[in-house]
Amino acid sequence: MTTSTVEGLAQEAERHGIWFESDGVRLFAIDVGRGHPIVFLHGGLADHRATLFRVGEVATSHRLLAPDLRGSGRSVYAGTLSWDRLADDVDALLAHLRIERAVVGGTSMGSAVALRFGLRHPRRTSGLVLMSPVYPGKDRGLTEAQRAAMRAMDEAGQRALQQGLDAMRPLFERLPPPIRDAAIEMMLGFDAGSVATTTHFLATNAQPIDTVSELALIDAPVMIVPGIDPEHPAEVADLYARHVRHAIVVDPTSADLPERIGRFCDGLDWHFAASSCSCGRGAHH
Repeated sequence: MTTSTVEGLAQEAERHGIWFESDGVRLFAIDVGRGHPIVFLHGGLADHRATLFRVGEVATSHRLLAPDLRGSGRSVYAGTLSWDRLADDVDALLAHLRIERAVVGGTSMGSAVALRFGLRHPRRTSGLVLMSPVYPGKDRGLTEAQRAAMRAMDEAGQRALQQGLDAMRPLFERLPPPIRDAAIEMMLGFDAGSVATTTHFLATNAQPIDTVSELALIDAPVMIVPGIDPEHPAEVADLYARHVRHAIVVDPTSADLPERIGRFCDGLDWHFAASSCSCGRGAHH
């Protein structure tokens, strides 16, 4: 998807922005499209605009909910983070919109939140989409390349508290110019305290699971999209695929990933209470 298309989607999304509360904190999300709901969670040092760039086309056939994770974007927060807290924020979003169940997906950090949500809120989970997963579990831990990347983010995040958000620029230098420029522009609009909180949390190397054997507890179907770089090793996705009971693995280079996510969603067995908003938009609209 081109940056101009993302900008158009972002402008449309602004008209459908919502605020909701979770554990006393005001959080932001966008709510676009109609149909079966799909919550998709961005990665670290990003916000809902990164979701639009990656899977925004899902909103042409489904209801796409894209929150700014606590401590990211407009969801300003400088307290303590945990995977449980982030997963419970997704639950609070669904409760706010009176949605009983949804597909929950994410990329990188967002995939860890989605995974934790699936384990913590199974009755809310119709399916999971785990894109570029990072975390193999506490018993295995991160690779040195992953730990180094987390340390670099944390160091930049702490500098941002003292020097301003310009201190984050070096983290984006390896990206191709159009994406790099969009990512830097996004970052410069963030709250420095929130950025430092997020980067510090990631640098703790906290894991959303203790061991991959926990993945067998997930009864919902799971789509897995392997990562393609040292920070998102394909081995993690392979580990997940071998332990999830109902897993499908999708080629990360596929040009039609949003369509595949849509088909995955449509192929699920949806069971909603009569009062839930399984189709169309919620009452807040």
